[in-house]
Amino acid sequence: MSLLLVTTLLLVGADPPVDTVVVCPEVFMRTLRPWVEHRAAQGHRLAFVSNEQSGDAIRDDIRKIAQSEQLRAIVLVGDADPRADVDSTLRAATTPTFHAEAKVNVLWGSEPMIATDNSYADLDGDLLPDIAVGRLSADSPEQLAQIVRKIIAYEKRGPPGVWRRRVNFVAGVGGFGAVADNVIETTTKKVLTEGIPAAYETSMTYGSWRSPFCPDPRHFHQATVDRLNEGSLFWVYIGHGQRRVLDQVRTPNGLHHIFDTDDVSKIRCTNGSPIAIFLSCYAGSFDEVRDCLGEEMLRAEDGPVAALCGSRVTMPYAMGVMGHELMDQYFVKQRDTLGDLVMHAKRQMARELTNEERVAKATRHLLDSIATVISPAPKLLEEERREHVLMFNLLGDPLLRLDHPDRVTITIADEATAGSTIRVAGTTKIVGPCTIELICRRDRLRTRFVARPRYDSRDDALADYTTVYADANDRRWSHASFECEGGAFETTLQIPNDAYGPSHIRIFIEGVEEFGIGSSDLHIRRAPPASGR
Repeated sequence: MSLLLVTTLLLVGADPPVDTVVVCPEVFMRTLRPWVEHRAAQGHRLAFVSNEQSGDAIRDDIRKIAQSEQLRAIVLVGDADPRADVDSTLRAATTPTFHAEAKVNVLWGSEPMIATDNSYADLDGDLLPDIAVGRLSADSPEQLAQIVRKIIAYEKRGPPGVWRRRVNFVAGVGGFGAVADNVIETTTKKVLTEGIPAAYETSMTYGSWRSPFCPDPRHFHQATVDRLNEGSLFWVYIGHGQRRVLDQVRTPNGLHHIFDTDDVSKIRCTNGSPIAIFLSCYAGSFDEVRDCLGEEMLRAEDGPVAALCGSRVTMPYAMGVMGHELMDQYFVKQRDTLGDLVMHAKRQMARELTNEERVAKATRHLLDSIATVISPAPKLLEEERREHVLMFNLLGDPLLRLDHPDRVTITIADEATAGSTIRVAGTTKIVGPCTIELICRRDRLRTRFVARPRYDSRDDALADYTTVYADANDRRWSHASFECEGGAFETTLQIPNDAYGPSHIRIFIEGVEEFGIGSSDLHIRRAPPASGR
């Protein structure tokens, strides 16, 4: 066994057991030291395995360690540059990956082999991960230092603010045909409405000029950057992608790009570093000579703290299942680490649902049902899901600790009338600033949107796109703020005259060490017409 026990970094003795294997090139060991000390202080026990061997040999070492230890995670350090196979200098600074044969995505024009780190985490040969795995992809000690700094800063609470309850979506137009695109859009709305609790804030930036969620297409890429820079828990891209560039917004007057590697230098996630999720092709093709978009974002000084992305051509159905399972693992199962979240999401997406689960997991059942109708390979749906287990890789630290809020229960009436006030009461242990908001439901708009029958290329008309975009993402009817002293609280909230329909009361409390969120449904009746002669 080529196991390197670095005595200055690894505690010795039989107790506690090793929980994490680290595969780290010697050239990166000094730079990784702050991360090692950070994890050791949290109680993690690390074993180091040499990178200068084949992927199969590394996996054999990992499996041997797993037989006698209680492994939870594998951390791979370094890029997976294919030139390392013939260049010993590169090999000394890289960690190899695996390549699995593709069976389904080749029908969509993909390469015949899929780059995957999943094989390291597969301890029993069933192609599913048994432990968490992630890659700190860096080409130099300076790049690794940036990644390590962001990880440690993220876990030391990060900046205060509502970014910890915000999920930002950016989406391109599918282009799979009118029927398929409509189904995808409808399903996405359902996932946003039902998959993310109402206590969380969401935004949508959508690359269809007909949509109210489309800003001025000429500045779409800047809106994408802005959504990154405002800070969020997750930043999610849905749509087409290539290795270093995402899709384009198509208008009658031309094409406008959504995001590419040139935009990475504009990222300043100082308000809260998000976890980036790319439900797209190629953004995670980390096994090629030229670094992919996911790697570039991970290495950016103020970029995302991690990126989950596909290494080859991806497919709408399996990505939809992946997105659904990821949300379930965070919002419902509340996994403690990013690696556990991804690992369990992959295991769940590979499974066929039982009859009982079809009833309980309505959104997943809907995705399965739609796929049997619109998929070009409806008999290969299980194979498609399993292929995406291999294809999606975590560029980041699998031990990254995830914050979960304290749940705040609030009591309100079920219904209220526009123009009146509503009493909001609750209890919390958190002391700090509290904001209570009245918001409309995510599948509705707070303001009326007039459909766009044609594309108007005048400057003032396109500027109005951005105004409408901001209004569409602002679901707040009204709000109130006060200092919460802990314990019971009570306040009143004004309901505007123009508010109506299915809505929520949402609460956010930020303490020094923790934060709390909560929500409750509310139906608003229209105000009765004023009587007159």
